[in-house]
Amino acid sequence: MYAERASRLTGAVVWTNTPSGSGPGRVLPDGCMDLLWYDGRLLVAGPDTRAHVTGSAQGPWAGVRFYPGTAPALLGVPADALRDRRVDLTDLWPADRARRLTDRVNAAPDPATGLEEAALSRAADTAPPDPLLGRIVAALDAGRPVAATADALGIGARHLHRRSLAAFGYGPKTLARVLRLQRALALARNGTPLAETAARTGYADQAHLARDVRELAAATPGELLRGG
Repeated sequence: MYAERASRLTGAVVWTNTPSGSGPGRVLPDGCMDLLWYDGRLLVAGPDTRAHVTGSAQGPWAGVRFYPGTAPALLGVPADALRDRRVDLTDLWPADRARRLTDRVNAAPDPATGLEEAALSRAADTAPPDPLLGRIVAALDAGRPVAATADALGIGARHLHRRSLAAFGYGPKTLARVLRLQRALALARNGTPLAETAARTGYADQAHLARDVRELAAATPGELLRGG
């Protein structure tokens, strides 16, 4: 069973998940990165460019999902180095530092609380995210074209691409596709017909929406809406 709540860390979400044992799950691209706890270990989930199919591991998971562009500064790793990867924290940090954080999370009343406290502590010791990153996300999530976004922010297209790779794990065009997919799924899950969903979220037509869903989510819109 999956549950989530807003974190005290701005823009982040704290979540827990206990697999039902009914088969592998599917994690869709959303532009985010996660700090994960499983079986006493800490891992980092990088930004996805396609659906990540989870294994059949039993037992509870917990995580903090960071708003797009905020995790690299906290973790000290550029997002594109972790694209489409799940990495043990000990592979990213010095062993003693990773062990101290792992011990802290494991000693907490529950892993989700421990992860959130660890993230808040890191944020207190780290410079706040560049406001430009939030403006990039907001513009692309509103459906603004990449070139228009770069112009509105007063930066060149190449600069935008470089900043996007380090902050989000991929270029602005891919981030825009991922954010559009999430907007479309949110509308469709609320009962909006697919043809109307496609029109309202900037797809050429319903077929265009279906193609993008298959490429990014490795499923049809119907499968996703049924929870497949």
